[in-house]
Amino acid sequence: MMSTPALLPTPVAAISHRGIRQRRGLSAVTMLTIYLVLLVGFPSNLAISALGAYGRPQFLWGVVLFVWWAFSRLQTQRRPVEVVGQPVRVALGVFLVIVLIGFAVALLRGQPADQVSPAISAILRYVSWTGVVLVAIDGIRSMSDLLTILRRIVIACSLLAMLGIVQFLTGQSFLEVFSGLPGFSESAGGIDTRGMFLRSSGTATHPLEYGTALSVAVPLALAVAILRVAHRHESRRLRWWVFLAVLAVASFLAVSRSTLIGFAVGVLFMIPALPRRYRAVIIVGGAILAAVVVVATPGLYGTVVGMFLGVGNDSSTQSRQAGLALAPVFLSAVPLLGVGAGTLLPRYFIFDNQWLGTLIETGILGVLAFAAIFVVAVWSAASAARRAERDDTRLVGRALAASTATAGLLLAFFDGLSFPIAAGLLFLLFGLCGAIRTISWANAQEFQYAHWSSPAGSASQDAVAGPVRASSVVRSAA
Repeated sequence: MMSTPALLPTPVAAISHRGIRQRRGLSAVTMLTIYLVLLVGFPSNLAISALGAYGRPQFLWGVVLFVWWAFSRLQTQRRPVEVVGQPVRVALGVFLVIVLIGFAVALLRGQPADQVSPAISAILRYVSWTGVVLVAIDGIRSMSDLLTILRRIVIACSLLAMLGIVQFLTGQSFLEVFSGLPGFSESAGGIDTRGMFLRSSGTATHPLEYGTALSVAVPLALAVAILRVAHRHESRRLRWWVFLAVLAVASFLAVSRSTLIGFAVGVLFMIPALPRRYRAVIIVGGAILAAVVVVATPGLYGTVVGMFLGVGNDSSTQSRQAGLALAPVFLSAVPLLGVGAGTLLPRYFIFDNQWLGTLIETGILGVLAFAAIFVVAVWSAASAARRAERDDTRLVGRALAASTATAGLLLAFFDGLSFPIAAGLLFLLFGLCGAIRTISWANAQEFQYAHWSSPAGSASQDAVAGPVRASSVVRSAA
């Protein structure tokens, strides 16, 4: 066996590194899980009355995550970690700098008194979301932790979908219990109508926010279900397919064009990433499930077809078209930095398009930086999947890329950053895309190191892979 040169650093294995973790405190996975529960488990407009616009629990916990991350960075690392470049963090930093400069310029220009507080609130929301991204990137360093948080996202969104299905069937929101909580303001959301059908929203404020949560969870649910296919307990293996079916049924019953588009795009993005034996099963199974839902719900087929055929006469579509015509007027005064984050109030116009809203609020520079976050997040996850030596890393990387791309598409249908669940899940995805880049890089370095230091090759590879290596069933199916 060749001796290891003294100058060759031994990479820290992603499967063993503990990430952000206090000595007797909480792990990053636990902190993000609490955020996920506050984000999806409670009505998204539920707020502590005394704090007003700053009283939403998920917003406050995001700020806690930011502070927790900052303190963890100031502490001495007990185990040195080789730095991995994170384009997501760089792109997010550039975007935040542009937002802050635009905010300062907007205040220097002078703003109506009632626009200053919304602008400050918008900046603090970005701080909260940044905390989620940074904790995910720097706190999740093992595939085990990443799969844990992905499973919890799937469970949370599936429970949200179950609530939506119950709302659709009963016509009740079941959220009245939260309005009686002492010290909290009454929540909004629940159910809406389109044609002869109710449009569910679960705990979300709006059906589009609800639909976005379902759409971004579908690729993740596919990945988790396939990775758990060889679980030794049949019931545990089956439940992930049940969660996937629940997400699909809820998407069909959402009575929303954007939700159906998001569902279809998420599945299409995932089809090439799936093992071959599952591709036909997913496509045929999805078609059969859609047919069952349509047959069991009289009038649903006509309503859905009418939504797409009559898109030109739809009020929301006409509003978006009007927004495109008005955008140059809003942007003409400050095209590079925009009018300022949080200053585009509904009294001026509701553009119903986050990309257009970001363009007007943060200018050309801001929207380009915001688009860059999506590009580098998708690239980070996809490149991690491409160079991965492990099946689980490969499939999860492609799922994260598909979910992030789907979320980016859906932002063209509504102002997603104004809705807590949609925005919170989006920035969590950004962080997880960065996390899997670190995990894939560390595993690749360890794989190369093991092969370089030992001529045994395959034996070293098995030692590196360890017990968390993806199942042989997935490998043989591919």
